[in-house]
Amino acid sequence: MDSIANMIIGIKNAGNAGKDSIALPYSKLKEAIANVLLKEAYVKSVSKKKRSNNKMLEIGILYEDDKPKVQGVQRISKFSKRIYQKSSLLRPFKNGFGRAILSTNKGILTDKQAAKEKVGGEVLFKIW
Repeated sequence: MDSIANMIIGIKNAGNAGKDSIALPYSKLKEAIANVLLKEAYVKSVSKKKRSNNKMLEIGILYEDDKPKVQGVQRISKFSKRIYQKSSLLRPFKNGFGRAILSTNKGILTDKQAAKEKVGGEVLFKIW
């Protein structure tokens, strides 16, 4: 199972269903991705909870004008095929309204942050 794909599709589907939040099994990678999405204002809140001896990551869904902020997601790098991108080749998409999330040696970054720090990495997914 691809936990990152489950996470981003869960966020998108929860927004489309009108939910306030989504709870996912906790991992450090998911928490790092959620914190980047929080900084970029794609989600409302991120918190770590404990439910019946299991750690859970609770993500609050952000709405603008009664529409979810996350309109679409696309998983780029998969288990079967990893996609890496140099910082010089990172280009904006969706007229600059979308973001690509990368896993770099400096942590999880957006395409803008990676280009600013001149570091490339594995392109995890795109979100808009």
